[in-house]
Amino acid sequence: MSDGVYHVPVLLNEVIEGLHIKPEGIYVDCTFGGGGHSRAILEKLSVKGKLVAFDQDEEARKNLPAGQAGLPNVQEGLPVDERITFIPQNFRHLQRFLRLQNITSVDGILADLGVSSHQFDEAGRGFSTRYNAELDMRMDQRQSLTAFEVVNTYTEQRLHKIFEQYGEVTNAKTLARKLVAVRSTSSLKTIDGFKNALREIVKGNPNKYFAQVFQALRIEVNDELGALKEMLLQIPSLLKPGGRAAIITFHSLEDRLVKNFFRRGSFDEPEQNPFTNTETVSELKIITRKPVVPTEEELKKNPRSRSAKLRVAEKVMMV
Repeated sequence: MSDGVYHVPVLLNEVIEGLHIKPEGIYVDCTFGGGGHSRAILEKLSVKGKLVAFDQDEEARKNLPAGQAGLPNVQEGLPVDERITFIPQNFRHLQRFLRLQNITSVDGILADLGVSSHQFDEAGRGFSTRYNAELDMRMDQRQSLTAFEVVNTYTEQRLHKIFEQYGEVTNAKTLARKLVAVRSTSSLKTIDGFKNALREIVKGNPNKYFAQVFQALRIEVNDELGALKEMLLQIPSLLKPGGRAAIITFHSLEDRLVKNFFRRGSFDEPEQNPFTNTETVSELKIITRKPVVPTEEELKKNPRSRSAKLRVAEKVMMV
């Protein structure tokens, strides 16, 4: 399976430039996916360099590069590049699984938080509004919570909060009330069933509306913001001085968390009080004053990159 089929790596050159790769360094790709970013990192590493690749989606293992020409090892039956270690786990467990590899500090950490093109295009996974499939949306197929479980069992108040906060759905309260009202008489198990049950309350463009609804459900099912927070909190202690973290986000909720953490080492917005000085000292120095976004050329080649934002920070030497 070629990288172009599975997932087109976003902001590839900008990521590699931002990581400032040392040939003999140790790097972590938190979201291996199609392996595009990982291959580019490996090209910069010497035989002594090391890359640890995390992905909670077991299917990503198929894209591990072989020891020659970057061919996928599974399809070609070639040995995997010895410099790479694949860990089929969520990146929230970063430190724990690195320790199992006898790694306590690294030179760079990358996370591309987008859903892979493969996951969107694989109809049966239930990520896309374009196909009829079961309402699933699990990135890790080993977990039990699905999108169907969320819409079929959560209270109206909890659904309202999810759609409002995670999807910024304009009529989140109406949507939650409608779901609770129809789920006893309509089957919400499939994407078509779900969309048909809600058609009369859709506001504006149906495609955009359901994209926001699906985003909210996907974030809830996979606890994406919780996992991101846990991963970010581990970065300062994992990075060596001068080591860098590069994070690509795809919506404002993620971007705000990354921006605040890189700036202040916390996720809260600072209080606007002129009489108090609550400035915190972050162990990270921001390299990208403004988030890096795709070029016009990249947007033409890969329209799915349109909402991508890259932020890079460097671990500073604390005195």
